[in-house]
This record gives sequence, C-alpha cells and structure tokens, in this order.
Amino acid sequence: MEKHQISTIEKSIEGLPIQEAIAALCDSFAGRVVFSTSFGQEDQVLSHLIFSHKLPVRVFTLDTGRLFEETYDVFAKTIDRYQVKIDVYYPAQSEVETLMRVQGPHSMYQSISQRKECCHIRKIEPLTRALANTDIWITGLRAGQSANRQELELLSFDEGFGVLKYNPLLNWSLEEVQAHLDEHTVPQNKLHQQGFVSIGCAPCTRAIQPGEDIRAGRWWWEESRKECGLHIGK
Repeated sequence: MEKHQISTIEKSIEGLPIQEAIAALCDSFAGRVVFSTSFGQEDQVLSHLIFSHKLPVRVFTLDTGRLFEETYDVFAKTIDRYQVKIDVYYPAQSEVETLMRVQGPHSMYQSISQRKECCHIRKIEPLTRALANTDIWITGLRAGQSANRQELELLSFDEGFGVLKYNPLLNWSLEEVQAHLDEHTVPQNKLHQQGFVSIGCAPCTRAIQPGEDIRAGRWWWEESRKECGLHIGK
C-alpha cells in the first residue's frame, strides 16, 4: 500500500475517539477489520471499546499451548462479561508434535534461533492464518512498551503480513491504560498485580523487578530485541 493511501485513511480517522475511528474503518473495510488480543492490559482496553460499542470487528486470540492459567481466567471472564465469542487459533498440531519430539519442551532456552522457531510455530504461523483475507489489523501496541516500539506509527502497512496495522493506543501511557480499566471495571490478568507487565507464554515470561524495562520479563535470558516476530514482520 502506498504512503499516500495510508495518509488518506489516517486523515479520515484523525481526532476521532478510538471507538469512532474503529467504526469508520469498519465502514470503509466492511468485514475485513480484525483485532488480536492476548488479554493483556492494553488489549483489554480495546476489547472493552469494541465489545461495549458492539463494533463489527472480528476478535481473535492465539493459543500457543503454553499460556498461563491466569490468562485463560481473564479470557473466560471477558467472554462472560461482554457475552461475546472470540476466535481462537492454535498452532499446527503436527509441527508442535515434531518440535516437542525432536527438541523437547525447553528448546527455547538453548538458543535464540530455537526460541524463534518455537515462536514461529506457536505464534507466527497461526497469526498468518488469522490475518488471511483481512485489511485492517488492530493491535494494543504502545510506544512506551519498549525501545523497539518508539518508532511505531498510528497507521502503517505491515509488509510481513500484508495488512494495514492500526495502533490506537500508540501514545497512551501505562497509567492511562490502568485508569481506563479501573474506571470501567474491565477484567484483568491477576499476574499484573504480581509484577508481570507483559505476559506471554509461561516458560518465556517472568515478573519484572523495580526499575526494569517493561519488556525485561519476556525472554529474560536473551539480550535480543525482545520480540517474537508478531510485530516486526515474519
């Protein structure tokens, strides 16, 4: 997609409240707007806006098979609170079986390449299927989540997945996110109260210590860019 096309779309939603901006995108791209949730705090803000305003957005999540039990709890509370259905995408069974048979359950700790292989099987490939035949991918990314995300734009074309990515919470602070959740009594993951800010798969996530970067608890044994590939292309 050309930059001028993205600019035109961005101008059409400029200054609108998030729910109105999403509604406008749904009008322009009917049936082709999706939101991916991992049930983290930012995603719960967007889930509340989408579900409470009954916006025609298909909401989905990726179940890697290695999630925390607390993540399933907030999943259950969310669908109960809003009386909605959330699509679930799983990794290909044969690929997981091969990974586990050949490399075992802790291969992610052995090398960055092995960790990325696990991420690809459990997250990237299912996401590719989830984003097929869509035009707009709504995410809960914030610039303040990590140094890697400082250069994010409100609206940009994701070359890896071939979709337009919309980051409506781009300039929100974590305090604003928390305040919104509290104000609207939105279900939250109990792990947030135990020092877990960014929550992914259980083997790859730990609580952070005071003063640590928000993403320090993800793949803490690495000194890499702290990304799995979902938001930096395939």
